[in-house]
Amino acid sequence: MPSWVRGALVQRVSALPDGPLDVTWLSAKTPRLPLGRIRLHWEPASLAGWNVTAHLGLATREVHLASWPAAPDDWPRLVRPTIHEVLGLCAALAVATAALDLSNRLTQV
Repeated sequence: MPSWVRGALVQRVSALPDGPLDVTWLSAKTPRLPLGRIRLHWEPASLAGWNVTAHLGLATREVHLASWPAAPDDWPRLVRPTIHEVLGLCAALAVATAALDLSNRLTQV
């Protein structure tokens, strides 16, 4: 990873088992992740492969989502199912929250 980044922001995850992870570099100056977004960080493992970590942006802070120590060179294929599921859950929670907010506003009219 370039020295000026703190990770890669996941933009899109293909639903296909071998589909791509679309990411953009996340500047080291970025204060924290937006709600429901995932940051990946990888570095070479000591013996072989890559140490990969994922963090999830919540309303008040970032949390450690998962780690894949010494993942093989095709590590995006390994992490894709977890990232896909978490992004799906975040999207569902966002819809449910918006529906609840709308319901609360309508009852106050």
